[in-house]
Amino acid sequence: MFSFEIVPQVSLYDSVAAFSQALELGEKDLIITNQFIFDPFIKPLDLPCSVIFQEQYGTGEPTDIMIDQVKAVADQKAYDRVIAIGGGTVIDIGKVLVLDGQWTTADLFERKVPIQKTRKLIVVPTTCGTGSEVTSITIVGMTQKKTKLGLNARELYPDMAVLIPDMLHTLPYKFFATSSIDALIHAVESYVSPKANPYNELFGVKAMELIIAGYKKIRSQRQSAWIQDAKEYLLASNFAGIAFNNAGVGAVHAMSYPLGGEYHIAHGEANHLMFTEVFKTYHSKKPDGRIRKLEEILAYYLECDINDVWQEMETLLEAVLHKKSLREYGIEAEILPAIAVGVIETQQRLLANNYVELTAEDMTQIYLRLH
Repeated sequence: MFSFEIVPQVSLYDSVAAFSQALELGEKDLIITNQFIFDPFIKPLDLPCSVIFQEQYGTGEPTDIMIDQVKAVADQKAYDRVIAIGGGTVIDIGKVLVLDGQWTTADLFERKVPIQKTRKLIVVPTTCGTGSEVTSITIVGMTQKKTKLGLNARELYPDMAVLIPDMLHTLPYKFFATSSIDALIHAVESYVSPKANPYNELFGVKAMELIIAGYKKIRSQRQSAWIQDAKEYLLASNFAGIAFNNAGVGAVHAMSYPLGGEYHIAHGEANHLMFTEVFKTYHSKKPDGRIRKLEEILAYYLECDINDVWQEMETLLEAVLHKKSLREYGIEAEILPAIAVGVIETQQRLLANNYVELTAEDMTQIYLRLH
């Protein structure tokens, strides 16, 4: 038995102008975005919407402090719809701005207050990785706990996901690389999840195909070659988001969260660090299960022998984004066992989606091999 759903309506527009006209953006709309997105794409339209610039309240990925500050500003405005135009940080904040009540971020993510949606949410992703436009999940860095927590609730689903490939053209290369690697990992992790089903498999495999094809162009041509395939990367991210929203992600994400929470390594970059080493460990523990089918698929798209899949994947990803060692981020080997224990204690929501169970010792050894 399984279930599968795509909740938000997904629409594709050629331009921001066409999108704004179709949805009749107006005074009762609150746009949350970044200045560098607003100035070239939204400002020329002279829309009567209220606007919040996320970066005025902190940089990097969303934290409880950042969200509390943004909420305080949003609470002073009258709005019926939230229009989140940006990357993962903007979208994650936008998801909670549709909720009613005098909550704090800590109380919300620790489930101490009810979740009540009172506004509509329209999401326009400007990166090609999170897939958040089609998920019911939002992630926050808890400042004092130095880790990330996820909140998963139906109220967090966007009402509409809007894809505008043109908005990716100003994306700096590193943000493209980290976000698209994140999308690839969403597709791969969800494929081997115990919750996987034929429908999420369809979306996940197509995402793998599109991303790997694009990466092979980057390797054979140049980094800027990705811009030619902006639409394909945006669709792949969307497909991967649909896949993992239904089947979940596992140890790659779980093990990367403390690296982002305490050492401020970007989400996609941290996932890149963990990716192949986690799957090599999966293979060593249960080589003949669903991972074998995954490796057959990847071998086909990577054009390599099935026994060389993870080495070839590492080589391809290295052409897209250099993978550093944990040591290069200032992470001491002595604390890695404690980080692994922390993952076991705080990330059971994700670890339940593992292909096979990983112990704290398994995770410690993975971290050490990456050190």
